[in-house]
Amino acid sequence: MKGTAEHTENLHGMQMHFRVGGEGEPLLLLHGFTGSSDDWQYVFSEIPVSYRAIVPDLRGHGGSTNPSKEFTHRQSALDILELLERLGVERIKAIGISGGALTLLHIAVRRPELIEAMVLVSATPYFPEQARRVMSQMTIEDQPPEMWQQMRRRHKHGDDQIRALFAQGNGFKDSYDDVNFTSPLLSTIQARTLIVYGDRDPLYPARMALELYEAIPRSYLWILPNAEHCPIFVERREAFVETALAFLRGEWNSD
Repeated sequence: MKGTAEHTENLHGMQMHFRVGGEGEPLLLLHGFTGSSDDWQYVFSEIPVSYRAIVPDLRGHGGSTNPSKEFTHRQSALDILELLERLGVERIKAIGISGGALTLLHIAVRRPELIEAMVLVSATPYFPEQARRVMSQMTIEDQPPEMWQQMRRRHKHGDDQIRALFAQGNGFKDSYDDVNFTSPLLSTIQARTLIVYGDRDPLYPARMALELYEAIPRSYLWILPNAEHCPIFVERREAFVETALAFLRGEWNSD
């Protein structure tokens, strides 16, 4: 993203790579699983006006290391909380995509007072069976050269890093405690929350969005027709940017 400077912090046994730029209130941007901070250039060509953007690579993604070779969204949230503390951030607005949105949910239930407003793109309260079927097929074998080229552009620590991400993604099919947000737990979230979903998401059916909407007290729901997982890129980018920034500014606030 234009206007950001790169940094690295040693925390929780890893090196976290992140970008910071702009002036104003903090805006945390969390990419999806197997993505990186580079993905945000396809959403925001420049830092949104009046924000100080904080754009990390999650554990084991992009330029961040992960010596443990393990990944949970709960640990990812602890990493981000430590980073925010070191940056002196006491209150944030945030956007998370898929795995980044799950990290945000962990932050929001662990530290409800920290997040003023957030946008959750393709989040889920738990992994439904159709998602687990897709995860079971997430293996490194027989991946086409195009996938390797794309992943090597995103991830800076070699092919072993990419293999680890595929193994972790495959392992999600057997995980039942990391992403397991009950309605009572979600009801503790204080942030104004915009839930963004595609109605043709192959991982998380639209009913999952409704479960989040019904459980999170100050939530709004935006389901995009004929859209799949993470429906905020390419032809939908402009509408998403306009809507998400208006929401974060409080223009949807009817509390």
